[in-house]
Amino acid sequence: MAVCDHCGRASETPEPPLTWSLSLERGQVKRYCEQCTRENLRAMEGKLDRPDW
Repeated sequence: MAVCDHCGRASETPEPPLTWSLSLERGQVKRYCEQCTRENLRAMEGKLDRPDW
């Protein structure tokens, strides 16, 4: 089961839904649910560190 690395929401399927986003941060793959992606899209595109969201 995939878990959002920002809010902790779990997906209903073993693989993250297509609406979730993936990010490579300091060599680690991070997954973000649709809601967190929508709320933080500008910060993600601007490559801001997650604590600055």
